[in-house]
Amino acid sequence: MDTPDIEDLFSGLGAITIRRMFGGKGIYHHGVIFAIDLRGELMLKADAESAPKFKQAGARQWTYEGKTGKPVLMPYWSIPEEAFDDPDEMTRWARLAYEAGVRSAGR
Repeated sequence: MDTPDIEDLFSGLGAITIRRMFGGKGIYHHGVIFAIDLRGELMLKADAESAPKFKQAGARQWTYEGKTGKPVLMPYWSIPEEAFDDPDEMTRWARLAYEAGVRSAGR
C-alpha cells in the first residue's frame, strides 16, 4: 500500500509516520509503532490485552515458520474486514493497536 493510502486509512488516529523496515513499512503514531505493512498486507499490533478482541473479530495472527519448523507467533494481526469500510471502526482498531504499542514500549 502506498504512503498516501496508509495515511488516509489511519487519519482518524492523527498524524502518523512511516519508516521502511524488514522489506516493508513500520507505521508509527507519536513515535510508537502500531502497524506494519508487510508483503502488501497491513497488520495491527496487539498484546495479551487486545489480542482476544482481534481474534473475536476474525482477524488472524501473523506467524511464520521458525528455524526448528515450529510456528513463531508475532504480535501483529490482520485488520478486521469491517474496518476497511468504516473509518470510525478503523480508528477504533488503530487506537487499540497504538495502545498495545504504548504498553509494550513501557516494558
